[in-house]
Amino acid sequence: MRVKKGDKVVVIAGRDKGLVGKVIRAYPREQKVVVEGVNQITKHEKVQRDRRGTLESGGLVHQEAPIHVSNVQLAVEVDVDGKKQTVGTRVGYRIDEDGNKVRYAKRTGETI
Repeated sequence: MRVKKGDKVVVIAGRDKGLVGKVIRAYPREQKVVVEGVNQITKHEKVQRDRRGTLESGGLVHQEAPIHVSNVQLAVEVDVDGKKQTVGTRVGYRIDEDGNKVRYAKRTGETI
């Protein structure tokens, strides 16, 4: 998987298309990622008691659900007509001077 936890990504498909967010969690086996502020769902939580007997709040909770990694691209800043714009880019791999394998943005050529 070319997208990792902490990467800034752009959603390229689905109802949240165009939104930019940070990857909170990555699930490589399922090929899914959780992106901050994207694919929000409403979950119903029951009011429960903890060990001391105090009540923990319940009700409606909004949280992010995983989306498939093919629906996101790594976000990079590009200069368009003198303005900075965040766009998606594909990710490539290359070997740097020290012999380490690094990721790079194919659109700009910069190392990630």
